[in-house]
Amino acid sequence: MVAITQESNRVIFEVMGLHKLWALKKRLDIPRAHILGARVDDQVVRRWWKGIRFPGTWLPGVITAGTFYRDGKWRFWDVSDPNKAVVIDLEHEKYAQLIVEVADREAVIALLS
Repeated sequence: MVAITQESNRVIFEVMGLHKLWALKKRLDIPRAHILGARVDDQVVRRWWKGIRFPGTWLPGVITAGTFYRDGKWRFWDVSDPNKAVVIDLEHEKYAQLIVEVADREAVIALLS
């Protein structure tokens, strides 16, 4: 799970608990201007093949966490419950998307859209 906070013109994505171990990342610090929006997208979240893992963890049906490369784009994943996941589109960043599990999807979408 990821906790999201906004500090001035930056958005902090803090990877929580043992997910830090699975994702091999503790936090992402993204300028607010680089966030295009957030949405619920079951087609992306429930896609069977997430991409080439580099590095990260993928146990189908259990957890997808870390950096994945697919269709010419880098994506950061941290999802164990697809029903709580949001897709965050970025520009001018290493990652084209963040696909993360959050506590309150509606609040995150409101914050980032």
